[in-house]
Amino acid sequence: MSRIEFKQVCKRYAPNVPLTINNANLVIEDGEFCVFVGPSGCGKSTLLRMVAGLEEISSGDLSIGGERVNDLPPARRGVAMVFQSYALYPHMTVRENMGFGLKVFGANAAEIDRKVRQAAEILQLTPLLDRLPKALSGGQRQRVAIGRAIVKEPRVFLFDEPLSNLDAALRVQTRLEIAKLHHDIGTASMIYVTHDQVEAMTLADKIVLLRAGEDVQTKGSVAQVGTPMDLYHRPNSLFVAEFIGSPKMNVLPSVFLENVDGRAVVSVAGHRFEVAVDAAALQAGQATHLGLRPEHMRLAPSADSPNSLAAQIVHIEKLGEASLLYLDLGQGLNNVTLKLDGTTALAKGENVRLQVDASDLHLFDSAGDALRRTVALPV
Repeated sequence: MSRIEFKQVCKRYAPNVPLTINNANLVIEDGEFCVFVGPSGCGKSTLLRMVAGLEEISSGDLSIGGERVNDLPPARRGVAMVFQSYALYPHMTVRENMGFGLKVFGANAAEIDRKVRQAAEILQLTPLLDRLPKALSGGQRQRVAIGRAIVKEPRVFLFDEPLSNLDAALRVQTRLEIAKLHHDIGTASMIYVTHDQVEAMTLADKIVLLRAGEDVQTKGSVAQVGTPMDLYHRPNSLFVAEFIGSPKMNVLPSVFLENVDGRAVVSVAGHRFEVAVDAAALQAGQATHLGLRPEHMRLAPSADSPNSLAAQIVHIEKLGEASLLYLDLGQGLNNVTLKLDGTTALAKGENVRLQVDASDLHLFDSAGDALRRTVALPV
């Protein structure tokens, strides 16, 4: 059993300082790959270290496999942790590094050899078993660190930003290896901490987005929990909407006008937009925020196209497969991002007209809470 449950877990480092973690309530099911993501200082690693037993819990309960582990030593929790730094013994070979933990716990030589070879096969480290860490690349060293965790056959794997020291190509390769590891092992739960939302979106069964700053004290640490597609298509707040997605969502100040045929009608810089949300609780004239993802906007076919507005291109970034256009909508609305195909022939200084479907728009009230979308969305 590897089910992990946080019940009103809090962490305060000193009596007169703000809470680092406030009322974390969360369940990670058996075999689930859960990613903790959020801005710097939100407590991602602190929450992970609580599971490992490296941080004390100020209040609340943490259980693993139905057993309360608040006071259980790290060695008895059935967890294995992969750190941001590889933390390999430089004088030991790959084989010795991977088997050292088992040796400390008194496993016999035959069992250690079998488990090390099995882990090396999974991570394609077999030809490297007799090398020292100094003879390995960064990606190979990180795989050795992962292998050291695998041989312990833990109930829970913990990853603390394991790819941050690798270059872009190695990050992709190692990310795929971690995803394959999760598929191959299956029964162990995995918690993965990252600030990279691409890693979060591609690896996770479940994402836990954490808040930082003053909001932690008033609203709690957990901003939203759900699948990657939940957080992308159904953000529950302006904070979640702006954090998830790259490039980030455009957010424009708007004013609610009325409900028409089950859709909210808002005004943005004098332009009328229909949004497929339930706005029954809003009053005419109420301030709102309209969310438009760069990849959901397109060039309008004509000046009178519905749900459209005019803009001027102020800068273009050509990325090859895509182009990012930075736009000025006038009336102080600048730095709006549009994502188009990489072959676009548009140039800086051109005037364009943008259009977006009502089903692709998001609407948030003055407090930053999302209004429920009324369209069927991908899962």
